[in-house]
Amino acid sequence: MRVVIAGAGSVGRSIARELIRNDHEVLLIDKDTDPSRVARVPSASWLQADACEISALEEAGLATCDVVVGATGDDKVNLVLSLLAKTEFAVPRTVARVNNPRNEWLFDETWGVDVAVSTPRLMTALIEEAVSIGDLVRIFTFQQGLATMVELTLPDDSPYAGSRVGDVPFPGDTVLVGIIREQHPIAPSPDDTLEPHDELLFITAPDVELDLENMLSPGHRHKREIVDDM
Repeated sequence: MRVVIAGAGSVGRSIARELIRNDHEVLLIDKDTDPSRVARVPSASWLQADACEISALEEAGLATCDVVVGATGDDKVNLVLSLLAKTEFAVPRTVARVNNPRNEWLFDETWGVDVAVSTPRLMTALIEEAVSIGDLVRIFTFQQGLATMVELTLPDDSPYAGSRVGDVPFPGDTVLVGIIREQHPIAPSPDDTLEPHDELLFITAPDVELDLENMLSPGHRHKREIVDDM
């Protein structure tokens, strides 16, 4: 897979290293291609350019890449890059970093963004996931909000504590994909039992998140709305 990453800061370089480790071809675009920076990811190709200029993107060969990543610290740059990648070069998939949570509403298909990654939102969700019992926490949103990954730590008083997974009537468009119990991951089967304080990981649809939370932990305070409105 060929990936073009705009922004060679710590985030862009980290992404590049992981992709190269998995045998993908990576090109980093940045206005600053100081030798010390290049030396940190020597296996990547580098282009000193403005990622918002079409001529630079042509030189980068966006028409032949599989994924474009906007990883700069400037939301405007990440949005413009995503839009140009889609409209001018028909890139199959775009991923954009959201630096300011107030700008999240812009990062959708209108601006050519397939996947928006908000570091502040993700950190907030992970903090809540670590301290909340009985509250559903949204970890990640896929493909313009059509599906989400959520987590809920099962409270002691859940009506489904002690139930077989196969007997739990989860809402439609909801799949239990993992259980973390005593720091060990479990791939759930219909015969596994849900136990209090299990961390349950789901792929679900946004419109049934509240139903899922109310079913598994009725009566608990709901914090998800606070996270979503940041």
